[in-house]
Formats: sequence, structure tokens, C-alpha cells
Amino acid sequence: MAALNDLLPKAAVRLDVRVADWQEAIRAAGGLLVETGATTDDYTAEMIRNVEENGPYLVIAPGFAFAHARPSPAVLRTGMSWVRLEQPVEFGHESNDPVHLVVGLAAEDSGAHTAAMAALAQLLADPATGQALQDATDAEELLAVLAGPDGEREDRGQEETVREQAVREQAGDERRTGNGQLVPEKAVHKILTVCGNGVGTSLFLKNTLEQVLDRWGWSRHVTVEATDTISAKGKASEAVAILTSREIARTLGEIGVPVKVVEDFTSGPEVDRILRDTYDV
Repeated sequence: MAALNDLLPKAAVRLDVRVADWQEAIRAAGGLLVETGATTDDYTAEMIRNVEENGPYLVIAPGFAFAHARPSPAVLRTGMSWVRLEQPVEFGHESNDPVHLVVGLAAEDSGAHTAAMAALAQLLADPATGQALQDATDAEELLAVLAGPDGEREDRGQEETVREQAVREQAGDERRTGNGQLVPEKAVHKILTVCGNGVGTSLFLKNTLEQVLDRWGWSRHVTVEATDTISAKGKASEAVAILTSREIARTLGEIGVPVKVVEDFTSGPEVDRILRDTYDV
């Protein structure tokens, strides 16, 4: 499972890029994915089409757009790009415009980049780290901020945490019966985090929600699954709630379970409030 420093090479970082609009911003991020061998030009067009069809849901936090599309033949390998804009541009998001940072993601599948997304979500949720990323003067300095003082060790730790969690979700936690036998203990509830493609922004929101559940001590009882809009409609009956963006909520419509809108996918306090509202606590 790839870590953040494996997916974002120095050549995929550009700082203080001048663009005229959101399309040029995505083209800049897509161009870096092409230059570093992660995608073909077709993938850049797919990222732009994703916004045209689904709206600016990929602006997942104030000033931050996470540009991506579905896995496709245009993806040659999983990779990321980082474009900090000289002047912010409007994507049309109701609360998170204007955007000054565009991170591009090309994913071969829905799982290989999970650890990297979790690590990036935690970094961007920290105000001090966010400011350091904004103040970085070159690619080397920015990558050093992303790595942190113990970057490789932290990435390995995050990757191991994600791997262990995946095992728990597949097998279920275990408990001992009266005779000491271990038996599986499945979580009671499921919450879906949903985006247009199920490989990018939904993973950011999943990570934030899981951090809140950990603080509550509810991780044993509630599982979180990141998925796309089409799959979410089929899985809605399994869930107690769906957390997503305003744009995706409109796409989902009425599907029989509460759909909760999250404005900032990296905000623990906002997700905490929504979780309290969901469970009336």
C-alpha cells in the first residue's frame, strides 16, 4: 500500500502557478501527472469532465481542490501532483472557494493509495502544517513539510494502521466467549462516505470520520465505507447515514437514509457535530 512520499515525486510539484480559471488549474495538475508518467492526457480531460458532470464537490476544504476521476485506461500507475496557485480561482463551490491548492490524484484502483490519503488528510487538517505548506519556497521544502520530522517512519505507521483496519473490517473484531473461544464480533452500524468516484474525496472524509469515532471510542461499533454515488444507492439500506458533499447529496436525492452534508472534509469538529446530530447525543 503506497505511502504519500511514494506517490508525490519532486517533479510532480509546482508552486505559485498562474492560471486563469479552474479548468487551467486542473490542467496544470493533470499535466504534472502526465510528465511524471502516471497518466495520459486523456485523464486530464476526465478530471475536468468529472467537475462538469458532478459539480465542484472535489473542493473538499477551504481553498483546497482534490482533482481526480475514476480509474481508467488513461491511468498508467497510481500517482499524485501538487499545484499551489499564485492567485486563487473560483471552482463554483458554495463555501470553500476560492481555491489556492490543487492536488491531483490518478488511482489504478480504490485501495492502493488509501494510506497516502489518510496521511494527507491528517496533514491538511493541522493548521500549522497547512501554513507551512503555503509558505514553502520550493518543492524540496514542501516535500519536507509533508514528510515531517520522522516522515518515513510515520508513513509506515499510517500504512500499518490502515492495513490493520482493513483486516478488522474484513474479519470483524473478536471477542471471547465464556469458554475462552474467540468468535467474530461485527460492527453494529455502517456509515457511508460518498463521492463521485469512490477513490478520492470520500477517502478524505472517511479518515476524518474514523478519527472522530476513535476519539469517541465507537470504532468497534461503527464501520465506515468510502464509495461512489452509484454504489451508494445500492448500499444505502445497509447504512445508518451517508456523509457527503452538497453536490453529491443533490445527485443522490432521497435514498431512504439520512444524507448529511459536510462542507470541510478535513474538519474533525464539523464531522463531530454531524455525528452527534446523527445519533442525537
